[in-house]
Amino acid sequence: MTADAWAGRALAAVIGRVTVTEAEVGERFPLYADPGDGRWTTTGRGSWTGGFWAGLLWLRARGTRTEADRLAAARCTARLAPWATADTATRGLILWYATAPAFDTEEAAALRGAAGRACLASYDPGPGIVPWGAAFGGPRLLARADGVPGLVPLLARAGGEGPAVAAAHLHRHLGLFLGEEHEERSGSGVRPRPAWRFDAATGWRPCPDPAPGWSRGEAWMLLAVADALLCPEVAGRRPERLTLAAERLLTRTEALTGRLVPPAHVSPPQPVLDTSAAAITAVALLKLARTGVPRAALCSLRARAVLKRLAEDHLTGPGPGRPAGMLLDGCYDAAKGVAVRHELIWGDFFLALGLAALDGLVDITHV
Repeated sequence: MTADAWAGRALAAVIGRVTVTEAEVGERFPLYADPGDGRWTTTGRGSWTGGFWAGLLWLRARGTRTEADRLAAARCTARLAPWATADTATRGLILWYATAPAFDTEEAAALRGAAGRACLASYDPGPGIVPWGAAFGGPRLLARADGVPGLVPLLARAGGEGPAVAAAHLHRHLGLFLGEEHEERSGSGVRPRPAWRFDAATGWRPCPDPAPGWSRGEAWMLLAVADALLCPEVAGRRPERLTLAAERLLTRTEALTGRLVPPAHVSPPQPVLDTSAAAITAVALLKLARTGVPRAALCSLRARAVLKRLAEDHLTGPGPGRPAGMLLDGCYDAAKGVAVRHELIWGDFFLALGLAALDGLVDITHV
């Protein structure tokens, strides 16, 4: 165990929770769990979160090094293969995080490659993005903040024009999100909008949902920028712009996480927190600490502070009534009142990934 003994203990608790969850959900995919008894709401095909469950199984396998755990992770990942050709930009979330933590297995590499090539083929040069897609219903030509993380490294490794498309997709989202293409100003400056719709006649127009102030908007975009900075084929195309975007996003996430864990929505403010946004941000900060951004050292310190706060104040311990290792106070959707103080599977994953990086179990620059 490293000098961060608390990180090792917290990681052991989260991995223990993975085994409890596995026994409960069977062949289904966990989505969010009740904070009272820890029972999971599940999906049959994984939805946009299935890769995080597979990723958690791979992190467990990395820790235990048992053949049984490796096979369980591989089987779960294989069940996500149909998503490679689904019409959704969340293939980045599903298939990057399901395969990147694997032990460089041929099967995981093949699925990652197939997904990257399929995403590359779906790139639309008109709006300049891989569209959000119609897999979950609604309009197809959307640019959403959660359609960027995972997709950048997936595209960058797809071969051919993959790095160029990864850069184009990211920079279009940055331009929209940071207000460089459409100036949406409030009293404190540009109001980042996490979702935009494209129309060939009118161009880009903001969408009402998710609304400005959504905590995971900044977190997802910061993670995507960090991944791009760690990929020379993408970063080398517009390095100054990426560094500036990282600085702007860092400033915003620091404002949102003044207490280390942000509210689920800040405009208007919500009384509930979102630990999943904090965990995503912590991983992004750990990645940025490995780049040449001006505040790299501070990124590392802040990432540790966020992870420690999550481990000490929001992770359940042993006791009756509910399992240990649940990251509580995650908020799926504050506006709709869905799972507002719950354990979220992606919150668990990013907490585990950050802790595993501190504990030396994974190289954060590769996941």
